[in-house]
Amino acid sequence: MRQRRRLQVTGIVQGVGFRPFVWRLAHRFRLTGFVLNTPQGVIIEVEGDERALEAFQHALLAEAPPLSVIEHLAFKAVPLNGDKEFRILESDLRAQPTALVSPDVATCSDCLRELFDPSDRRYRYPFLNCTNCGPRFTIIISVPYDRERTTMAAFAMCPECAREYHDPSDRRFHAQPIACPRCGPQVRLVDPSGRTIPCDDPIKEAARRLLSGQLLAVKGLGGYHLACDAANEEVVRRLRESKHREFKPFALMVPDVATAHQLVFLTPEAERELTSWRRPIVLARRRPDAPVAEGVAPHHRDLGLMLPYSPLHHLLLSEVRRPLVMTSGNLSDEPIAYKDEDALQRLGPMVDALLTHNRKIHIRCDDSVLRVVRGRTVIIRRSRGYAPQPLFLPFEAPVPLLAVGAMLKNTFALCRDRFAFVSHHIGDLDNYAAYRAFVEGIEHFKGLFALQPEVVAYDLHPDYPSTHYALEGNFVERYGVQHHHAHVAAVMAEYGLLEPVIGIAYDGTGYGTDGTIWGGEILLATYTTFERAAHLEPVKMPGGEKAVRQAWRMAAAWLWKTFGDEGEKLPLGIPERVGKERWKALWQLLRSDLPSPITTSVGRLFDAVASLLGICDVAHYEGQPAIWLEMAAEEEEETAYPVEVITGTPMVMSVTPLMRALVTDILRGEPVGRIAAKFHNSLIMATVEICHFLRQRTGIDSVVLSGGVMQNAFLLQRLWERLEKAGFAVFVPQKLPPNDGGICYGQAAIAAQKLRKSLSLPISLPTPLHTQTAMKGR
Repeated sequence: MRQRRRLQVTGIVQGVGFRPFVWRLAHRFRLTGFVLNTPQGVIIEVEGDERALEAFQHALLAEAPPLSVIEHLAFKAVPLNGDKEFRILESDLRAQPTALVSPDVATCSDCLRELFDPSDRRYRYPFLNCTNCGPRFTIIISVPYDRERTTMAAFAMCPECAREYHDPSDRRFHAQPIACPRCGPQVRLVDPSGRTIPCDDPIKEAARRLLSGQLLAVKGLGGYHLACDAANEEVVRRLRESKHREFKPFALMVPDVATAHQLVFLTPEAERELTSWRRPIVLARRRPDAPVAEGVAPHHRDLGLMLPYSPLHHLLLSEVRRPLVMTSGNLSDEPIAYKDEDALQRLGPMVDALLTHNRKIHIRCDDSVLRVVRGRTVIIRRSRGYAPQPLFLPFEAPVPLLAVGAMLKNTFALCRDRFAFVSHHIGDLDNYAAYRAFVEGIEHFKGLFALQPEVVAYDLHPDYPSTHYALEGNFVERYGVQHHHAHVAAVMAEYGLLEPVIGIAYDGTGYGTDGTIWGGEILLATYTTFERAAHLEPVKMPGGEKAVRQAWRMAAAWLWKTFGDEGEKLPLGIPERVGKERWKALWQLLRSDLPSPITTSVGRLFDAVASLLGICDVAHYEGQPAIWLEMAAEEEEETAYPVEVITGTPMVMSVTPLMRALVTDILRGEPVGRIAAKFHNSLIMATVEICHFLRQRTGIDSVVLSGGVMQNAFLLQRLWERLEKAGFAVFVPQKLPPNDGGICYGQAAIAAQKLRKSLSLPISLPTPLHTQTAMKGR
């Protein structure tokens, strides 16, 4: 029996090859009708046999393009029309269109086959792509997303490319970056001054130079990398000196999955992420015999690996056939270079040559980083491959709003309705170039998504550049959001949690409502309110910001709190390492009446223990002492030190008993790895104990884990396991980092819900099922 149905599809269904997918599907099931874009999503009308319509509808959901996200599908019967064919209609632009921009996508398998097929016209062409892959976000100048509004506008399509572009049956239908050797961008190898190096094949010559021990800059999708042979200790050392990056690990690019298995222990879940179309850097446990220079990741158990994600990378790695260091093209703490002239100026003096090309990058975008814990993805940095794909808020923002994030690992979010467009990784805003990238990025997003935010959400810290931007900007309303409340709300919003939670937010620094520096917080939280239910015992932070970099200062602070004057003379080796006069002067400061900031930071506690154990006294990059402490911990150790939970409002996690026992173990000569593990276990057991207290008091059994300390896989895995064993539903961020890279999303959720309350709108709305699954019992 012949029928006609009208389907309305909402979600991420524009600019992702959805209409040609629908066209091909309709032809497969011999249906007639049409498909078109509207401001609300995609409208489809299909006419044909009832069984064919059912099969079409099932395939629409089951086979949707990899870049699409179908949030909702509604359909109804409509009168027969008698169409003779299925057509792609022009978009309905009677209202302002919903602009959705795809992330950059790794080279698909179809294009990869063409890349290495000698009979294909795009054989070895470094810029081939199709509707399912290639650059997107980094080349788009403005919307609507058409070629003339991308950096590909400089390249006119040849007749063959134009034919493919206009053919709905071709996988390059409306692929805006479409190109071939005849009409598209070209690669070249240049010396540090920018002069072209004569050679038959720039990529082969670049590979030869890398294998001979040279250091090169390589232009990727979102910026330049610095590349060298990962097994060559000498060139790795040279790279460290050039970047002024003494210890922070370098990422590696490997030719294929087989090579990855030779370097690390790769779980099926980690391999799935490594090979996904997003192509992130995946952290995995290093094999003892991995053929990689020690200087790649000093003091680290893990290596960060990624696979080639552009045709240029595939060609380069197919020539070298070994792992390459592929790290961001910058000096330490600077934004990645993405403009050719900037790369020559900043990277030219560091390298022997630059492998570059004439397709401009419009906006920089670093590689994304993640690890797998208990079979689940934990993102460390969300950028290329993810941004600017939106996340969904559990409720609508009544007006367009901007959330500006924090200072470190900054990202921002623009929100409209239920869409939260979270930016690519910006970096640390105390660097002026990063702050300029922050301001430019906001303006770019406002244009891309046709949004003019009326409301802004910002961190309470008065000295954050993002806070200054929010307070000085032209906004109708402003919402200051406490740092750790934002951490917790980000995870709540990711899972669509609408009831109160126990929110654990452990990090390095966050401005508290009492003017002190928080960082060891357990909150009872909703979106609009929170109670500081428990926190780490407060301690002085001698020297203020100096104590963030100089872990030995925090070691002294905890010794002073635990042992008083006796702590100065304990034979722990710190004065010999940092200088006896500096050590003495710091203790004079601790004894004096001079004011010092007070902190409850778990991150600073990790710093103190790392210094006490002689693992790291001074941080050369953010989190180094804590990371090295995690790396030192013996994974077989299950015992713990005593921690006292002092009941009250709020409860206090007193770790002075822990510090006394830990120092005793050091003086006894206990192995460093055992002490480091016992310290982790102590913090875990005390946290679980506090959650028990709070559940008894409130009945809440949902626990959110957040904050930068949750990047610590040793701590996260054990805390997660023990909370679940105790019957808690545990929610761990998967779509955004637990660190400050996820703060803006939490700020946005809090501001949207507070705004709804101020407008007397309902503050609890139904949430899509796909956001409601907890990680309980897994």
